[in-house]
Amino acid sequence: MATEGRRALVTGAATGIGLAIARRLAQAGHDIAIADVDAAGAMRAAREIQARGRRATAVACDVGARGEVLRMAEAVRHALGEIDVLVNNAGIVRLGPLASVGEQDWRDLFRVNVDGVLFCCQAFLPPMMERRGGSIVNIASWNGKLGAPNFGAYSATKAAVISLTQTLAREVASLGIRVNAVCPGIVAGTAMRAEVEREGAAFGLPPSEDRARAIPVGRLGTPEEVAHVVAFLASDEAAYLTGQAINVTGGLWLH
Repeated sequence: MATEGRRALVTGAATGIGLAIARRLAQAGHDIAIADVDAAGAMRAAREIQARGRRATAVACDVGARGEVLRMAEAVRHALGEIDVLVNNAGIVRLGPLASVGEQDWRDLFRVNVDGVLFCCQAFLPPMMERRGGSIVNIASWNGKLGAPNFGAYSATKAAVISLTQTLAREVASLGIRVNAVCPGIVAGTAMRAEVEREGAAFGLPPSEDRARAIPVGRLGTPEEVAHVVAFLASDEAAYLTGQAINVTGGLWLH
């Protein structure tokens, strides 16, 4: 599945799933652009990728701000050239019942999780369309397919990402561009998981270790397992896959 010489941008890649994706794509032969609101973390991730023998660049970017995304896109083009793979991974989570979700939390979630995906697609699609090729992978969630108490606002954003993925896939398929989504389940070892644990305790949600008993494979997922699926979707081996929202849930969700 080597893709030597291709270029990939991963948003929210300073830590967690995003960093695992950047590492895996670098292993497959991509040069990597790291975009994250954490400028220092993005730089650390880029240096790690460089130490693995790939070109890498880091750009501080709030994906929910269209102007910042456009500036980030220009910086990436200057450093690496036009990208072949866009991975929209940046995201945030807020928990609480829909009856009392705050307006600011609602708007923040959509700003990052949905607007950020759209803005990045709009920034990087035109060159892909001109070259008639490219792959976009959006990180959604199994919560985008199943509404769950206290995850309602977050779930709504991830459902929007899945819908955006499906629509965009049909719009650009004839131009040789594939657009897919990956829907992780309960993934351990990330800052977002730690935040869910903290916020969830206030709403009586069981810790992830207890929830693992409901997962058919009997354990939580890892960032690397999500990254393997992203790398496959980014590769030519997935040439006939577009518009899909692939679950990486250990059997917890099947549709």
